[in-house]
Amino acid sequence: METSEIRRRFLKYFEDRGHTVVPSAPLPSDDPNLLFVPAGMVPFVPYFVGQETPPFKRATSVQKCVRTLDIEEVGKTTRHGTFFQMNGNFSFGDYFKEQAIEFAWDLVTKSQADGGYGFDESVLYASVYYEDDEAIDIWKRVAGLPDDRIVRLGMKDNFWSMGVPGPCGPCSEILIDRGPQFGADRDWEAGDRYLEFWNLVFMQNLRGDGPGKEGYDILGELPSKNIDTGLGLERVAYLLQGVDNMYEIDEVFPVIERASELSGKKYGENPVDDVRFRVVADHVRSALMLIGDGVTPGNEQGGYVLRRLLRRAVRSMRLLGYEDPSLPELLPVSMAKMKASYPELEQGFGRISQIAYAEEDAFRRTLTAGTSIFDVAVSRLKADGGSTLPGAQTFQLHDTYGFPIDLTIEMAAEQGLEVDTEGFRTLMAEQRERAKADARSKKLGHADTSGYRELRERGITEFTGYSELATDSQVRGILREGAIAPAAEQGEIVEVVLEKTPFYAESGGQIADEGEIVADGVKLQVLDVQRPVKGLIVHRVKVVEGVLQPGTDVHAQVDREWRISACQAHSGTHVVHAALRQVLGPTALQSGSYNKPGYLRLDFAWGSSLDQATRSEIEEVSNLAVREDLAVSAEYMPLARAREIGALALFGETYDEEVRVVEIGGPWSRELCGGTHVKHSSQVGALTVTGESSVGAGVRRLEAFVGMEALRFLGRERALVRTLSENLKARPEELPARIADLVERLRVAEKEIERVRAGQVLAAGAELAANPKDVFGVNFVGRRTPDGLGGGDLRKLALDIRGRMPADRPAVIAVAGVSDGKPGVVVALNDTAREWRLKAGDLVRIAAEALGGRGGGKDDVAQGGGTDPAGVDQALAAVEHAVGQSVTG
Repeated sequence: METSEIRRRFLKYFEDRGHTVVPSAPLPSDDPNLLFVPAGMVPFVPYFVGQETPPFKRATSVQKCVRTLDIEEVGKTTRHGTFFQMNGNFSFGDYFKEQAIEFAWDLVTKSQADGGYGFDESVLYASVYYEDDEAIDIWKRVAGLPDDRIVRLGMKDNFWSMGVPGPCGPCSEILIDRGPQFGADRDWEAGDRYLEFWNLVFMQNLRGDGPGKEGYDILGELPSKNIDTGLGLERVAYLLQGVDNMYEIDEVFPVIERASELSGKKYGENPVDDVRFRVVADHVRSALMLIGDGVTPGNEQGGYVLRRLLRRAVRSMRLLGYEDPSLPELLPVSMAKMKASYPELEQGFGRISQIAYAEEDAFRRTLTAGTSIFDVAVSRLKADGGSTLPGAQTFQLHDTYGFPIDLTIEMAAEQGLEVDTEGFRTLMAEQRERAKADARSKKLGHADTSGYRELRERGITEFTGYSELATDSQVRGILREGAIAPAAEQGEIVEVVLEKTPFYAESGGQIADEGEIVADGVKLQVLDVQRPVKGLIVHRVKVVEGVLQPGTDVHAQVDREWRISACQAHSGTHVVHAALRQVLGPTALQSGSYNKPGYLRLDFAWGSSLDQATRSEIEEVSNLAVREDLAVSAEYMPLARAREIGALALFGETYDEEVRVVEIGGPWSRELCGGTHVKHSSQVGALTVTGESSVGAGVRRLEAFVGMEALRFLGRERALVRTLSENLKARPEELPARIADLVERLRVAEKEIERVRAGQVLAAGAELAANPKDVFGVNFVGRRTPDGLGGGDLRKLALDIRGRMPADRPAVIAVAGVSDGKPGVVVALNDTAREWRLKAGDLVRIAAEALGGRGGGKDDVAQGGGTDPAGVDQALAAVEHAVGQSVTG
């Protein structure tokens, strides 16, 4: 019986008996204490604890669940899986123990022809709480079970609670005896022998304080008694399908089969590989379901769990020997099996697959670089007799190569090593502090803020720039290298604090204003404006004329053209953000921005690249909003009020209780923002999207020009098209086809060049094979090839030479060369050489060391590379020497 049919029968059985079918809640949980829904009853908790009144007396559901606390155990046992489905029937003050037991026993034992599951009654047992005589009596009457098939267990096993004071009660489980091959007779701890697959919770008591599982006080009975049951769908599936575990059921095993085809390894032959197959199957399905419910890979919370699942699946495939992208091969298989129960997976598979494949691509790049560094570190550690990978090396893997710490720990454990996690955390904390200091230093020239704080104590700097571009003010203080200075002379670059200023300080993605500050005999050029401490605006200036002193009356003037263009760019950013959400939907939220006069870029959460049609639509929606001359307004209000009206806030930002909300066209664009803006959207001017790219897994970046910069960009584009038309003798509308034709002809020519070059390389193989060097009985060919041959050509040459060598005499072929400034080497052995205990992998590592790199491979052929092109001859000599030593040695 297929899993989807088991699911369908369960829901139909209880629907026919007056239960409301409740759809599964999404996997991400509304409970702030949970990342994902971990049990079937979680969506019903508000009803059980009395927070809400249930809209039904009876309910049934098949709830999607994810548990990741024991993720490292996945695949090692038959019981650990991250995603699973829990069938449940629930009663809220309606039926109780007797009918719950009747329903469960009837569905389990009813013949399949009559709509049941058809389990053999003779192998079924019931476990009960040891004091629950009522349940024992019901099992005897309803199911006819004798005493020896009713098992009394304690509070730890058969008494349910939520772990905190509240509803609780005894429970009763249906067990199946799978036979002596799974454990000893009546050994209730042997979970594989007497397997529980349906738990009936009789919610009748109120618990007090105490430990989570047992030892707490029972305060009395509930006024209204409820039923909560959970039947493990995957467990019933593998019992009815006659397989040994959940990984072999119809919804999961096809992924293992495909992984086996891809890797060339058979499931069931090697216990270590079998664990990897099961990890792949479990994690691919879990990732499919999580992305389907809106989770995207990230570095925090649920996004991090998803990222970890995807990366463990990809790495497991690599450990099985499959180096190519695996998710495009596996995810569709999982979707095809799950869509019967969840048709929305097929409908949304375009989005799901794009997110998953992008994450694999990012991880493959990380894994290639990080694994090399990890292997070198482990080799050196073992050579030195160590057993703990230092925190510094773990930090390097994380910081430089983006290697997750949990993956490093897992890989180290596979090598029998530990990781200095405390050292890693210390270095991470130090890095965060350095980053903060560096950010201050880059903006202010130093990290000491004592001088700023002294000036801040005299009051805040009043910002007048929302309403004016010029202000009469007074110099409050001058700073040189962060220290308060008595004066600044001509030619110096210093920092100046005014009592009030129209200059906008860089924040919210908008860069600082430019302009000048003047006084009698003094002229200052404003280079940058920052807020080093809250409430203080600091101008970084160059003294163009005169000597500046504190207390000087000055006139501060913002460059008008600069500010107009800056306002266009910032308002344009809001317009593009609103257009994004209109075209892509509300999940396309801004995660960062940068705008300067005439230019904007906006980072947003999205799992895949935007095609040309989508980019054009975003651009069109933006320009339509500009044409409509929408009003732009700004209003201060309490943060709670801003959230209430739906104002968007940037993730990760901290806001005061009083915030500024900028609206463009009322609710069409409503964001928390302290920047400067135009008065009407038409003042943004022309807006043209110039690019869209990835800045990390799940984050995309749009770039655009506005105003005069947009027009200048379009002018350059027009000139480029005109030049191409003239050079190619084609009209503008003919250019795409003409260029495509040129590219195709170039591709064909390059392919022909490659074929000729490969022929020349292979032709040299015959000559080299005919003149090997005798190294203590081994036919040895060591050859430096002409520069420009890549790894594929080197390998082809080595294998060609090997194929021409006499099979009855050991042969070692080493070829090396330089391509694009990087050296590479390939070593190939025939069968007779391997019988002499020579190994290509050992020899290539020796060669790669001389090249300043590393290498590896199989015993018959291996490949390596490095960073030192001057070491090619030395590498070949090292291989020859190693062959002689091995043979004589």
